[in-house]
Amino acid sequence: MSGADATAGARAYPFALDRFQIEAVAAIDDGASVIVAAPTGAGKTVVAEHAVRVALNEGRRVFYTAPIKALSNQKYADLAAEHGPDLVGLLTGDNAINPGAPVVVMTTEVLRNMIYADSPDLDELGWVILDEVHYLQDPYRGPVWEEVIIHAPPAVRFVCLSATVSNVSEIRSWIAELRGSVRAVTETERPVSLDSLLCFGDNERTNLRFLPVLVGGRPNPEGERLDTNRRGRHGARRGGGGRRRRPPDRAAVIEGLARRRMLPAIYFIFSRAACDDAARLVARAGLDLTTPAERRLIREIVEPYVRPLGRHDRRAVGYDAWLAQLLNGVAAHHAGMLPPFKEATEACFIRGLIKVTFATETLSLGINMPARTVVIERLTKFSGEGHDLLTPLSYTQLTGRAGRRGIDDQGFAVVLWSPRLRFGDVSGLVLNRTFTLESAFRPTYNMVVNLIARLPPEEARSVLGRSLAQYQSDREVV
Repeated sequence: MSGADATAGARAYPFALDRFQIEAVAAIDDGASVIVAAPTGAGKTVVAEHAVRVALNEGRRVFYTAPIKALSNQKYADLAAEHGPDLVGLLTGDNAINPGAPVVVMTTEVLRNMIYADSPDLDELGWVILDEVHYLQDPYRGPVWEEVIIHAPPAVRFVCLSATVSNVSEIRSWIAELRGSVRAVTETERPVSLDSLLCFGDNERTNLRFLPVLVGGRPNPEGERLDTNRRGRHGARRGGGGRRRRPPDRAAVIEGLARRRMLPAIYFIFSRAACDDAARLVARAGLDLTTPAERRLIREIVEPYVRPLGRHDRRAVGYDAWLAQLLNGVAAHHAGMLPPFKEATEACFIRGLIKVTFATETLSLGINMPARTVVIERLTKFSGEGHDLLTPLSYTQLTGRAGRRGIDDQGFAVVLWSPRLRFGDVSGLVLNRTFTLESAFRPTYNMVVNLIARLPPEEARSVLGRSLAQYQSDREVV
């Protein structure tokens, strides 16, 4: 497509497309696969929606895959609202709605299983949208994305949506070896600027301190002095001149954000139980976060979601306590929640009625719940063997929720101080712009059994050699 044609296509939208969106739309119109790497909230969904329209115009099917059920459910609702429920289906472990539709939203594992089963549903498949494709570096589920790219029918074209990564050209080259023509489109600028802050208590001040992590694009010298004056386990100073600092408690953090007009906020805690505990604690703290009009609207929004639950069911699942939290503008959000509760929470948050949501990291995976501020309680996460510092990509994914495009001029990322936290770790994550995507592909028993069942031994061995892991290993040797 020429530049003029791309511009003409852009005019079909009720808003001006960004440069990367125009390039990606042009690639799709030319019939090429495309990988789009852009920050969270930059507007990658526009590219996916264009691929859906192209597939419908071609009379082909399109599958929209997502890494988690919550994101699949939200994409299904969005696409059904856009194209009508007759044209859109949903396939997850929990739901099977209109699976024969021309547009089907599903988890990536469902598509992988369809490919291994040689499902007839693949016969008319023209496009596959792989949302959050950088998830292929996940050590447990990442290989599924590679299996789909490797094994999908030859005529299928892909739209791969990713967070900003620095080796997009390498990923593009790998996909091109497997699928033919692929274009890479990148965007590095956030649509809303981000201000990173370190929050801690100070015994010489009543209110919490929110210390800028960067000053003039460099680590804040005052923050670097925090590392110099770090204290021992029992509060003894290591070095002189520092004030005695304390970790901020959750209610005080929310109160501080409210005072600074930094709500609504998503408060990330890497534990479902801790999210529930935090929501209960803050809801009982007596913070006045919602108005009477907002509380009435919350009740109106919630009722359709919980209507199927009878009086005894509501008592059994703790409905009254949950609703009381919502009416206070406080909520938890994680994969272990009752689906009606989670969906009602999302609906209220999108309307700006929930002022703080305590969430696990699944909320960073493309779910449409942006906030003015993101709070990260700890910069470490349990990996199964120990507590590891967040990767730059994970940190960028989490903070990508901060700043609502078209609403906020500024987003805020707040990291909470703790005695073991080094300021250098915080500033290092904020300044890091190198997000190298590395394959987590490992042949599994299930994968090998399916390959042997479908292919001769030599061909099965050849397929395993087409993984991104092998491609990156070969390039490293070269």
